[in-house]
Amino acid sequence: MERRTPLTRRIVQAVAIVLGAVLAAPALSQSTRPSGIDLSARDTSVRPGDDFFRYALGNWYTQAQIPPDQTEIGAYPDVTARVREQLRVIIEESARLHDDPERARIGDLFGSFMDEPTIESLDAAPLRADLNRIARVANKEEFLTLMAAAPGSFFSSLFWLRIESDAKSPTNVLYVGQGGLGSNDPEYYVSPAFSSQKTAYRDYIARTLRLVGYAAPEANSEKIVELETNIAKVSWSQSQRRDIAATYNPTTVAALQALAPGISWRKYLDTLGARDTRSLVLAEKSAVVAIEEIYANSTLSVLKAWQTFHTVDNASRFLSRRFVNNHFAFRGTVQKGVRELPDRWKRGVDLVNDSLGEALGRLYVAANFSPESKQQMERLIEELRRAMAQRIESLDWMSNTTKQQALAKLADMRVFVGYPERWRNDSGLSIDRKDLYGNVRRSLAFDWASQCATLGHPIDKRAWGPTYWQITPQTVDAFNIASENLIIFPAGILQPPFFDPKADAAHNYGSIGAVIGHEITHGFDDQGRKIDASGQLRDWWTAADARHFEQRAGQLADQFDGYEVLPGLHVNGRQTLGENIADLGGLLVALDAYHSSLGPGQAPILDGLTGDQRFFLSWAQRGRTKMRDDAQRNQIATDTHAPLVIRASAPLRDMDAWYTAFDVGPSDKNYLPPAQRVRIW
Repeated sequence: MERRTPLTRRIVQAVAIVLGAVLAAPALSQSTRPSGIDLSARDTSVRPGDDFFRYALGNWYTQAQIPPDQTEIGAYPDVTARVREQLRVIIEESARLHDDPERARIGDLFGSFMDEPTIESLDAAPLRADLNRIARVANKEEFLTLMAAAPGSFFSSLFWLRIESDAKSPTNVLYVGQGGLGSNDPEYYVSPAFSSQKTAYRDYIARTLRLVGYAAPEANSEKIVELETNIAKVSWSQSQRRDIAATYNPTTVAALQALAPGISWRKYLDTLGARDTRSLVLAEKSAVVAIEEIYANSTLSVLKAWQTFHTVDNASRFLSRRFVNNHFAFRGTVQKGVRELPDRWKRGVDLVNDSLGEALGRLYVAANFSPESKQQMERLIEELRRAMAQRIESLDWMSNTTKQQALAKLADMRVFVGYPERWRNDSGLSIDRKDLYGNVRRSLAFDWASQCATLGHPIDKRAWGPTYWQITPQTVDAFNIASENLIIFPAGILQPPFFDPKADAAHNYGSIGAVIGHEITHGFDDQGRKIDASGQLRDWWTAADARHFEQRAGQLADQFDGYEVLPGLHVNGRQTLGENIADLGGLLVALDAYHSSLGPGQAPILDGLTGDQRFFLSWAQRGRTKMRDDAQRNQIATDTHAPLVIRASAPLRDMDAWYTAFDVGPSDKNYLPPAQRVRIW
């Protein structure tokens, strides 16, 4: 993935592009063909070899002010702002027109969120049925039914569940993994660095329980944090969870029952909608077993308090102002440093996008994404695919046997551009303009039922990967779905600064070209390399080639361990390894493709910059970002991506062409001797 880990909070927009004409156009003079580089953003008093981020973006960074309702400012937030405005127009038009059922659902969902008088008058009333259901639970068998309902409701579970392609069979299967934590990541519970956040979380739990009149909120808050801390201690870290081989543990329901007897797994699966399932896959196997034991040893009263808190926490954004403000004070301010709650219409747009994203995306595509744009993007992707093939063929550390397997995988890599071949049918989802709480709950249930309907069936190659990814045409991101050997470039990312039809080729190859190369390279990163051409988990490497790869990947991880984001806060090189390999490989492939596009000619000098200089500056500027410290700490703990301020320059240190382009030498701070530069793809 280019931007963030999957699952949620994707901000979107569909935009048309005009790519082929730009790439095919003859070189123009500097006066008629802009470079696409923001010259004013640079701080040219800084040597490129000392701090390339500052050289490329120093003036911008110094002047940039993060809006009080955002965690960061930069390229992605800029696109987000455009996205919401355009989405708002279509959503409000849908609310006004009501000219077909699909538009009616979009308009009514947004209308239910914007109806503050009704929401305020209801206050906590929408919660009552769910909280009463928790209160009536008399034993753990009954409590299990609440956890089983979690994927399609506001309830929570100690285990996460998702349905996707079996890693060794092109059939959808149920995955079960660790869950139960309400404060982001196990690190928040066990690391001294997050002690203040843990204290704030405990206080937030107490406030939340107090809002619904729960008995002894402070004492129960302590017990809930103790429960989750015990879970955190047995949970896998982000680095461990990245290992697709370690997280593939197929088993039967009967075998799981023997392994973790404290839960009636057959009842659990039947209740959650997987009635005919006889086999499943455990992700974090040891954690699942340990959490089951924690569950078995926990008192029902603590579990009910835990469930009550999480149900209110999950639902708070869709309740009255006192719940919204309490939720934001912790989830927004403490965890991310955001000072002001975003405007209500922005939150409403996000809700519609989360719940009816493909319906919304179809309207975007019809208005803003042309067949010509799709064709032009597909041609550029094929250029990058050819460049990757040439790099594989020229590797001096890989045997011909492994090369042939790699080339076969590359050739079979499927690509979606703009939108899926098959759209999700939302006609079965009921939306009531006066029932926001019910709308969200029904949407969650509809999504989960859609996933369950795929159980035991082959993957649908017309759709955009597993249902839980929630990829829509207007998503501002790009994806590699390893289990399907599939890469996806939604229409939303095909706009400035990722692609600028008015800029020269160097800019486009350094931005969208590098993004394409990034997603292709994910198929050959430290985890993607374990998947074969058919999308199955299989070791297709010779032992010697695998050792060579691991040595080089380890060298890159060690490099990133040395990058300090804030005083004492370092990047985790193993946690971010896949994305770092994809950045480096993607840039190399994109630069090769750019050079090939020039043919026998030379790139023009534009704005006093050579073609390669513009390529590297485009890469850095497409990732411009300034983030709040709390959000930065949160990213380091929970994200598999290194911060963009690091990514802007870190991979360049391993590229010989960057040294040549900017005359970087041994006296520069970021100089690496050739022998220390990582060579993977």
